[in-house]
Amino acid sequence: MNYENGKDIFPEALLKQIQKYVSGKAVYIPATDTKKSWGESSGYKQYLVERNQNIRKKFNAGAGIEQLADEFYLSCESIKKIVYSKKEEFILNYKCSLSCAQEFSKQGKLEEWVHAYLLSDGRNKDFSDGLKLFDRYFIGPLKMSLSLFTRCCGPEENMKWRINEEWFEKHVSDLMEVIKREKDMPPLIVHFLVENGKDCFELNDGNHRLEAYRRLGIEEYYVIVWITEKYEYELFMEKYSNLF
Repeated sequence: MNYENGKDIFPEALLKQIQKYVSGKAVYIPATDTKKSWGESSGYKQYLVERNQNIRKKFNAGAGIEQLADEFYLSCESIKKIVYSKKEEFILNYKCSLSCAQEFSKQGKLEEWVHAYLLSDGRNKDFSDGLKLFDRYFIGPLKMSLSLFTRCCGPEENMKWRINEEWFEKHVSDLMEVIKREKDMPPLIVHFLVENGKDCFELNDGNHRLEAYRRLGIEEYYVIVWITEKYEYELFMEKYSNLF
């Protein structure tokens, strides 16, 4: 869960006024009445077009795959898809939706959807940057039992990321209303890994949605699974190949 520092957002005079009422606490500021549709995006398509054109230009000039992967914070496999694909001029339109993630996956661009989401609607650049540090396996979206996942964010004392209870309840309640009318919600993002000899799932994105699904009695939804190690990937494929 990312928080903004008030000093970086509010003018000094306004910040002093706010501090008269609350200081050192997490405060929920409701959105204006002008609502955007779920997942309204910020023109990430143009960024992808220009980035991929730049990658191909440098590759044609002699830059190596690993060099480009380091420079653009992508996996070597992603760079290969960009420079070798004959269909690369076809750029998919990003949307914050399950159907869009599925279409990206069909075109072999699931990793690009993940980063497009995290850098826009997901508002989690740090997570995106972390994923780019190593080559990852991206699988999905797969429909999986939500009982496999545990929240790491919430008001409870045992949460890794503990947040204000009132804000958490407000956010979950709002999401429940959205889920009731919107059937194309984006997939959750989870990390599959082996820890202390046991395989487990680490929920990285979608903690509030997971709680909303559970309160609505929804037992399954789609997830994108990312994996780092090859043996973990092979284990996942062995245990969960029935989901494909």
